[in-house]
Amino acid sequence: MNSRPKGLAWIIGILLFNFLATVAYWIAFFSTDYVQVRTDEVYLAFERAFPLADAWMAICALLGVIGLWRGRGWGFLFGLLAASSAVFLGLMDVLFNLNEGIYSIRGSETLIEISINLLLLSLGPITIVYLWKNRFTLSCSDASD
Repeated sequence: MNSRPKGLAWIIGILLFNFLATVAYWIAFFSTDYVQVRTDEVYLAFERAFPLADAWMAICALLGVIGLWRGRGWGFLFGLLAASSAVFLGLMDVLFNLNEGIYSIRGSETLIEISINLLLLSLGPITIVYLWKNRFTLSCSDASD
């Protein structure tokens, strides 16, 4: 890749934030109760179903960061995979939260939950649109790919 498209640093930053925030969330979830909105078995079972899928998203985000930073075509692919995963996981979370009345629970944990949902459902599509608009530049791979 000879020239980086304008705004690429922001997208790399979004993907890096995705990775770091996901890791931080799960550390907090399993070591504290700061991010747990409820403590009942239904809520905890739902949340405990996410780590593997979130790990996939986070790994894709990290590979996207590395690949885009190095100007490799596979960075474009992994960036798209991470962004699409973010949208999917955000939608799953929103539907559960609506069905279970999570958004009506007052507290900092609910604010964290709302923030996560908003970030996933805004930064995911922003990343997808940016990467797609710049796909011809970003997906060009060199001989070492």
